[in-house]
Amino acid sequence: MGRDPPRPIRLADLITTKRELALDKLLAEDSTFYGDLFPHVVEYRGALYLEDGLYRLLRAALQQRNQIHARVLVVED
Repeated sequence: MGRDPPRPIRLADLITTKRELALDKLLAEDSTFYGDLFPHVVEYRGALYLEDGLYRLLRAALQQRNQIHARVLVVED
């Protein structure tokens, strides 16, 4: 991922894969300092799975935004 430009994705369309949330990472000011600015999403069989970027997604939701720009990798069967 990283070659295709980010595209807008509705938060409601994303399926998360993590079970735990670390509040200190969510609230950290520099949480995206060392990583990609955009979440990574995998599109498989029409479903959008959040691969990386849960904290960016949660911050967007807390800011009452209904979409986020993400890099999307489409996986074919």
